[in-house]
Amino acid sequence: MADYYETLGVSRDADKDEIKRAYRRLARKYHPDVNKEAGAEERFKEINRAYEVLSEPEMRARYDRFGEAGVSGAAGGPGFSDFGVGDMGGFADIFETFFGGFAGAGGVGGHSGGRRRSGPVRGDDLRLDLRLDFKEAIFGGEKEIRISHLETCNTCNGSGAKPGTSPKTCGTCGGSGQVRRATRTPFGSFAQVSVCPTCNGTGQVIEDKCTDCGGRGTKQVTKKLKISIPAGVDNGTRLRVSNEGDAGKAGGPPGDLYVYLFVNEEEQFQRDGINILSELSVSYLQAILGATIEVETIDGTEALEIPAGTQPSTVLTLEGKGVPRLGNPSQRGDHLITVQIEIPTRISNEEREILEKLAALRGDSTHKGGRGFLGNLFH
Repeated sequence: MADYYETLGVSRDADKDEIKRAYRRLARKYHPDVNKEAGAEERFKEINRAYEVLSEPEMRARYDRFGEAGVSGAAGGPGFSDFGVGDMGGFADIFETFFGGFAGAGGVGGHSGGRRRSGPVRGDDLRLDLRLDFKEAIFGGEKEIRISHLETCNTCNGSGAKPGTSPKTCGTCGGSGQVRRATRTPFGSFAQVSVCPTCNGTGQVIEDKCTDCGGRGTKQVTKKLKISIPAGVDNGTRLRVSNEGDAGKAGGPPGDLYVYLFVNEEEQFQRDGINILSELSVSYLQAILGATIEVETIDGTEALEIPAGTQPSTVLTLEGKGVPRLGNPSQRGDHLITVQIEIPTRISNEEREILEKLAALRGDSTHKGGRGFLGNLFH
């Protein structure tokens, strides 16, 4: 996902006028009616989406803090082919760029355009990245997190008006949230419908603002939450926490919080789906004769039988000692242990004497030029 500031070619501390100038310059260059080159229309869509976010102070603040996830729940990003009469949210500044009309949502050819925003609006979804230890991801459990989100102001109950007062019908637009004007252009006359500049499209104005939220109806609040991590989660697992996103507007429902999980690596174990992988080193005598060895698993210490005659890189299985299946924790994978055999590089004279007798019993030659039993062990 491209950075919106890079898309418009402005710095992150650019003011509103700089952003608008950059947008107008790029819109003229890449508008599909002007630029017929391949990719121009897609570029135009990206420019429009970037301006839509960065030109609105609240959306820009969320974008600066959370990136694309912070504005993903907002109305956004329609391409040029999606613009239509009655859904002209991003077209206003393009219209202004080419025809000198009002900034805001517009309509063409006498149709009524724009969208009144006085009805309930769902709050934005939020994203939080959470890192887990290896065993936390396998066995799950409760995890405490801290989030910062918008909550409905308790003082004014989200109206934005001082307690005891209420918003008034906007005198400029009569409560419609829109103003209309006719514009003459070289292409003919256009009837343009724009968002009312007085009420910003809500159809209401607040004369006495709530002192607690400044008339916004919402407040930024940091809170602690306990969330349940299911057993068997892995890198990239996404959990949804309902109604913990930003508060809605005009009585709209809150958005959701999406928690993306990332799992720390474990030096001793590796994960392969629902199986656990590890390695075990045994001596050549344990491999030849067999042995019972205590090994570490994610559940603790377990006894592992090393069969006599075990070969290097043999994989032994501890059934049911792997990862619980996500959504069905009663089913578990296996723990797969790859056996590595340690061959000593030096042995004592007594050990050599015993091994040479063993080699003679087996009929393995140890003379120079032939590797034989001892050669195979110590080469």
